[in-house]
Amino acid sequence: MIGAVIAMQSEADILLSEMKVERCLTVSGKKVCVGKAYGKDVAVCVCGVGKVNAALGTQLLVSKFDAEKLLNFGVAGGLNDKTALCGVYQIAFAVQFDFDLTQLNGTKIGTLDEYTENYLALNLLKLPYETRSLGTSDRFNDSPADYALLTEELKADIRDMEGAAVVQAAYAAKLPVYSVKAISDVAGSGSTTEQFLVNKDKALQNLKAALPAIFEQL
Repeated sequence: MIGAVIAMQSEADILLSEMKVERCLTVSGKKVCVGKAYGKDVAVCVCGVGKVNAALGTQLLVSKFDAEKLLNFGVAGGLNDKTALCGVYQIAFAVQFDFDLTQLNGTKIGTLDEYTENYLALNLLKLPYETRSLGTSDRFNDSPADYALLTEELKADIRDMEGAAVVQAAYAAKLPVYSVKAISDVAGSGSTTEQFLVNKDKALQNLKAALPAIFEQL
């Protein structure tokens, strides 16, 4: 069973529209639809926005739906000229950039207490999409301080609000985890909120076009 954990209904719909849905139910406040997509058994959890929601949704798919591998996809923000607006990228490494134990133990920003490195590696598929690094936090903003941290210190290419939390939960469950993101806004090109609203649908359509290749590899 593939467990797809997705923040927003609009993101999940690009997969659900291609699924033969057998049943939908609400478990622990999360909507889960189970069925087949591209010949594979899939459980799709619409987890909600943010890291706690993402971790809860991931664990739900593991504990209640016996997910054997985990997939996170959706729209995200680009941070540099290596991320084209509405482009699709596979995530190779992810870090929680709002997690900071530096003052306590001197570790790099984003290093979880149970790990020694701040970036966690994801599994990769043989896809015609370039790989990028992802920074995750519970913030959607145009903060110069966040931008500097992400680009100068962490060298991240993309930011979102769920991806690295899915990876942390997958590590805890000892399951392979994959992530593919489409760029809805790029930092430094005006308001990210305005860009998101204008470009979200196009980015999702580009991501939907990638789904057959993604599921062929899973």
